[in-house]
Amino acid sequence: MNFVETSNCIFAQVVKDYHRTNDVDYPINNPYEQGTIEHDLYLKNWIDVVQWHLEDIIRDPQINPVDALALKRRIDKSNQDRTDLVERIDTYFWNMFHHVPAQANAKINTESPAWAVDRLSILHIKIYHMQEQVDRTDVSAEQHEKCAQKLAVLLEQLDDMTSSITQLLEDYASGERVMKVYRQMKMYNDPTLNPVLYGQK
Repeated sequence: MNFVETSNCIFAQVVKDYHRTNDVDYPINNPYEQGTIEHDLYLKNWIDVVQWHLEDIIRDPQINPVDALALKRRIDKSNQDRTDLVERIDTYFWNMFHHVPAQANAKINTESPAWAVDRLSILHIKIYHMQEQVDRTDVSAEQHEKCAQKLAVLLEQLDDMTSSITQLLEDYASGERVMKVYRQMKMYNDPTLNPVLYGQK
């Protein structure tokens, strides 16, 4: 299997593993050896699927405001963990491709490969939950049809993303595209860059 096929298999495995308990507090049981890209891909999708459900919970109109604030803090941390992990995966790609000589007409991509993998990870979660909606028996025929159409689009998108990311990696390997990585440089979690935080000193 190539990298994207491996990613698809791992992401599908994680979504299935998580929904055995469907519990945002259930501890991760990553079956892959730490330090491997497979381990990072499993962790990446686990973070995404837990955050998906945290985002559902925080939208409960009856949620206690104190609980909501704690949940918002947890989501913020999850977003930072997600960003840090994507950048670690980009380092994996950088180590793989930065030495490849660029062709004379080499192009630059609009996003790094790991952020494309990030979207692929989330797409697997969307597909799982849209399939849940298609399988519901307590909705109107009209809603069922709308969800079925959305699911078909998501599945087509999965095929397209699988092909496009594979082609992107092939272009890096051949020098048709130049491997460049721009870090996110998020400021709101940094106490030296967020004026609300450094203003408290």
